[in-house]
Amino acid sequence: MKRTAFFEMHKARGAKMVPFAGYEMPVEYFGINKEHLTVRDGVGVFDVSHMGEFWVKGPKALEFVQKVTSNDASVLTKGKAQYSCFPNGKGGIVDDLLVYRYDEEKFLLVVNASNIDKDWAWCNEQNTMGAELENASDNISQLAIQGPKATEVLQKLTDINLSDIPYYTFVVGPIAGAEEVIISNTGYTGSGGFELYMYNADAEKVWNAIFEAGVEEGIQPIGLGARDTLRLEKGFCLYGNDIDDTTSPIEAGLGWITKFVDHKDFINKDIFLKQKEEGVTRRLRGFVLEDKGIPRHDYEIINDQDEVIGRVTSGTMSPMLKQGIGMGYINKGYTKFDTEIFIKVRNRKLKAKVVKIPFV
Repeated sequence: MKRTAFFEMHKARGAKMVPFAGYEMPVEYFGINKEHLTVRDGVGVFDVSHMGEFWVKGPKALEFVQKVTSNDASVLTKGKAQYSCFPNGKGGIVDDLLVYRYDEEKFLLVVNASNIDKDWAWCNEQNTMGAELENASDNISQLAIQGPKATEVLQKLTDINLSDIPYYTFVVGPIAGAEEVIISNTGYTGSGGFELYMYNADAEKVWNAIFEAGVEEGIQPIGLGARDTLRLEKGFCLYGNDIDDTTSPIEAGLGWITKFVDHKDFINKDIFLKQKEEGVTRRLRGFVLEDKGIPRHDYEIINDQDEVIGRVTSGTMSPMLKQGIGMGYINKGYTKFDTEIFIKVRNRKLKAKVVKIPFV
């Protein structure tokens, strides 16, 4: 099992460590619900160093990114980022990712930890134009400082005006005693904050500085358990659950990151355009349980005749709503908001309704 540069810090703070994507990662520290509310109301710190980072450089960099991703990277100016996905050539998704435009001929692709090897092989296979690719995943540590008080805490550690960094933009500069840090106004919680990318050698110094700076604001380390409940309340997709090699971005409600513009030719463009124009037979939808219970991954979604009309991809008890929430692929005819559906939980049939996401 690999360990991130923050492993000893997790142990020192009493984290419960679990295997995740080939790493030993903290799943929780002091209770998933409490950690969840810490981020929603204050500020929490996630170790996300297990994520993958690929550099794309040279005169063919943009051409490569445009081919392998669904979003239109040509609209990115220096210091801008976007959410995107890698179509897999068969109408599915290799992975979802963040695309950062460093400069005219340099991009950073941030991919999911569990898909690093698969994504790296895919990118190399698709690199027919000769872009310069570098897998920097093992050299970079990453922290996500999330919550409404995140800016307040981090501003104590840098002269850069963090309020001047809009959502989905980034700067590179000094913070918390480290020099070349990517300070990115992105995150996976929906509660605001920043993601910091740094060299491994700076990891411990940055971690300690952030926790010292955040004492007044009640800063806490947060595990992967709360990361999952936070992203689900906001309706963010998790690769391997809500999207995978068998789901298309159109089915997943990710048409907004799938750009059909004349100047962009990308993998699966024709398939996705046809789906957009003709419609799909199922859609990823959010639902809220009206009966008591917790929906789980792979539970069947049924109609009032007990016919299977879909399956749950993600589900939890929402710490904010105190109600069972979930997402799942639901057959055409049942995807309108407020439609009554049922979740099959063992021998029980729990009433639910289709709702618009985010849940909170």
